[in-house]
Parts: sequence; C-alpha cells; structure tokens
Amino acid sequence: MAADGYASAGEVTGRADLAQAAARGKLTAFAGTAGVVLAIDMFTKLLVQQTLHIAESIPVFGDFFRLTYIYNPGAAFGLHLGPHSRFIFLGLAFVALGVLVVMYRHTPAADRLRLFAIGAIAGGALGNVVDRIRSVRGVVDFLDFGFGDLRWPVFNFADTAVTIGALLLLASLWAEDQRRDQEEGGTR
Repeated sequence: MAADGYASAGEVTGRADLAQAAARGKLTAFAGTAGVVLAIDMFTKLLVQQTLHIAESIPVFGDFFRLTYIYNPGAAFGLHLGPHSRFIFLGLAFVALGVLVVMYRHTPAADRLRLFAIGAIAGGALGNVVDRIRSVRGVVDFLDFGFGDLRWPVFNFADTAVTIGALLLLASLWAEDQRRDQEEGGTR
C-alpha cells in the first residue's frame, strides 16, 4: 500500500488474480465433484443394464449384499405418488438443484467441505434426473443390502452420493454454527 493510503496497480491486480483463483478453485471443487459423481453413477447404471436382466439378483457378499437390477418409478425408498410421480420428482429435483446453486453461490471458496457436499448432492440428483428423463420406467437401482426378507430398499450410486453429501453438508453447517457461537461468546 502506498504512503497515501491507496493501493498500487500491482497490488490491485494481485488481489484480482487471487480472487479469480479462488473463484476457479470454488467452481472446480463443486463442479468437479458433481461431474465425478454423475460419471460414476451413469457408468455403474450402464454396466448393470448391460450385464444383468431386470429383476436379476447376483450375490456379491452372500445374501447380505447383492446386485439387483430394478427400475424405481418413485423416489428414494420406493416412495411413489401415482401415475405422475415421474414429473413430480423431476420438478422437485430441479427445485433442489436450484437451491444447491444458490447455496454454492453463498459458500465461501475456503469451505471445501461444503462445496464437496453440495457437489455430491448435485451430481447424484443429476444422475437420477437423467434416468427420469430418458426412461418412463424410472431410475435404475441395483445396490441391494439386507438379510433374507429384511432388506433395505434397492438404491444406486447417485442415492449414496446424495446421502453422503447431505451428511457432509449438515456437518459443515454445524461447524459454521459452532464457530459463530464461539466468536459471539468471545465478544461478550
């Protein structure tokens, strides 16, 4: 900073370069995570569709973990809202994606955990949106856990990414609340 209190052109340019680098890093963390999740989800669904028949189940770890190829016309855990489920869940997914974009825009570039979490949720949501758009049958699910007749509803990689992302997002928001409470407690 110059003696007159104004920043030199070099200092301003340096700050602008840092801001651009932070913005690129922020976008890379979010979009990179979403892209990887989407790619893995699409690849695993395609692999299942090309190697299994509908309703076929292959044991991976005995009865506990199987690959079971099904179509889920509803939402997570088989939630179904009748003949218009496809469009209702597509609409809800687009609303959720809009909320995620707003969250991304308000997330500081330094909060990598939150950016990763938002990216994982967005990538998983996009994976299931692609399925809903390309097939009236619904989303391809294939991960099947349980014992005998006590089974968790069949799900896919996108569902896993959304769940993990949501848990990480909660952790990030909780950590932010803790920091804020500590800062407010220290100023009293």
